[in-house]
Amino acid sequence: MFNPVAVTALGADTERPPAVFVHGVLSWGTDDEYGFGAQRPLATDRRLLLMDRRGHGTSPDLPPGPYRSDYEVDAEDVVQVLGDGAHLVGHSYGAVAAMLAAAARPDLVRSLSLIQPGSLRAADSHPAIAEVLARNRAAVAQLPADLTPERYLRLSTESVRMPAPEPTADRLRAAHATMHERPCWDAAVPLDPIADAGFPVLVVRGDWSGAPAEYRRMAGEPLMITAEVIAERLGAQLLTVPGFYPQVQQPAAVNEALAALWERGDAN
Repeated sequence: MFNPVAVTALGADTERPPAVFVHGVLSWGTDDEYGFGAQRPLATDRRLLLMDRRGHGTSPDLPPGPYRSDYEVDAEDVVQVLGDGAHLVGHSYGAVAAMLAAAARPDLVRSLSLIQPGSLRAADSHPAIAEVLARNRAAVAQLPADLTPERYLRLSTESVRMPAPEPTADRLRAAHATMHERPCWDAAVPLDPIADAGFPVLVVRGDWSGAPAEYRRMAGEPLMITAEVIAERLGAQLLTVPGFYPQVQQPAAVNEALAALWERGDAN
């Protein structure tokens, strides 16, 4: 059994089920820039548990060895953090871990919210997604062996015409972890157990307005298609908001939708 992951608890314990948040790449739970810092106001009504995935924030690294890595281990960690039952929110890579956890232990999930889920393979029947997956697999195979976290952080943003975030120690640690994770876009996620579970599901996507054209083409369009396909397959509510980082750029709309979903989940 691995050492427990770090979890930041916000708000007081109440009779309401807590909400577990699972962040994406280059981030950590309380990160204001890419994570869930803007969701702190939701802690006035229930306890929030902001998890740091392994190799991110203050969580331990994944030990070296022939482990099932990354999103599968993340999913096992999520199940532990869910405790006796909780609402579950995942963004990007974290949404893949959240789906795997929900599929494995639907009895512990009160509701599931997926913010721009990165599991492109779930929509690989769409021609545009099949093309993106082929391109991504080729790009990963061509990554230089001497890649450093600093260079990775720069390349991951320059390639889509976005400014690089400040290379703080926390951001560079997250970049190092991202470099060594299996890509979440190629994860095989079983959607049927989630669709059959009966808890309410919300899928949130940006409309990618304001994003550089290359960022929209390479990342935005595939994520928008994937969100729509996953929402349809799960019978989920699909919420589209302006921009490309929904929980950061449109926190009021996202927080309102999360709170409403949690109320529905509490009533089930």
